Amino acid sequence: MSFWFMRPARIDDVDAVMELAKLTGAGFTNLPPDRDSLAARLNWSDRSFAREDDAPQDELYMLLMEEAGTGRIGGSALLFSRLGVRWPFYSYRMSCLSQFSQELERTIRLDVLHLVNDFNDASEVGGLFLHPDLRTGGLGGMLARSRYLFIARHRQRFADRVIAELRGRIDENGHSPFWDGLGRQFFGMNFDEADTFNSLNGNQFIADLMPKLAIYTALLPEAAQAAIGQPHESGVPAMRMLEKEGFAYNGYVDIFDGGPTMVAATNSLRTIKAAQPMPVAAVTDMPDAERRGLAAAGQLRDFRAWSTSATVGENGLTLPSHEAATLNVTTGDTITHVAR
Repeated sequence: MSFWFMRPARIDDVDAVMELAKLTGAGFTNLPPDRDSLAARLNWSDRSFAREDDAPQDELYMLLMEEAGTGRIGGSALLFSRLGVRWPFYSYRMSCLSQFSQELERTIRLDVLHLVNDFNDASEVGGLFLHPDLRTGGLGGMLARSRYLFIARHRQRFADRVIAELRGRIDENGHSPFWDGLGRQFFGMNFDEADTFNSLNGNQFIADLMPKLAIYTALLPEAAQAAIGQPHESGVPAMRMLEKEGFAYNGYVDIFDGGPTMVAATNSLRTIKAAQPMPVAAVTDMPDAERRGLAAAGQLRDFRAWSTSATVGENGLTLPSHEAATLNVTTGDTITHVAR
């Protein structure tokens, strides 16, 4: 049986990450299929892992899922420590405006989009991508929750709020109904061009050109209205996982494709609340058994996370020897453990 684990990305992973990026499709800005951009992200991540100061500034931590024995890379997960440092972080916030006419005896309720920077200084989890061949057997859950285990082991490096942006509706031709109905009118470029420019250069151009006044959604095409707050069909399972973790959709959407932005208090996340530091009481040979929990060990560049068959006893965890050997864990080490 294959054994997969999470580890920090390295600069020399660029080719493997590029192969993942080629599979992501439109709207996945955290993994652009551009080698130079990915190399820049890997360098950014490497500097972040090497940084000694714990206060969040503008770090990117990239984690990769590796198969033990083969070195194959099967997925990615990203964490951003603090948004809005290099340039403002933009979202649309949906509100409802009610207006009443006594003469007509009619109340009109209108949805309105406001361009806001409400998530400046928050942390973000993103870049979650699992190779299509591996989307069975619970690997997606390990991939996603490894980010929260990393936060739990490095809590001071992250803010008290965390967000997750989900890719919005994009058709089979790569068109975004939301962008076509709104953003394209002000930027003169299609969704793919805007999405690529944003992933390579950042979103300062939004601040330069996007109208700052409120936008009445009733003025948008019906397809654009219907896309607001809706995830891409491939992102529905991810949205369910986020909700199970404690994230909620509160009316914030992505400025490009209208996809939902999920929000949570960092300390209230299910994995972080349940995570327990435990000593490794014993390492023993045992047959590969059901993986009943998740575990994480090491700090920063030495961080590892995996699905574990460890058993919990009065004195700590009993860890299978093949896990201990693969993850470089020995008796007496303290690891973070959480039930699945």
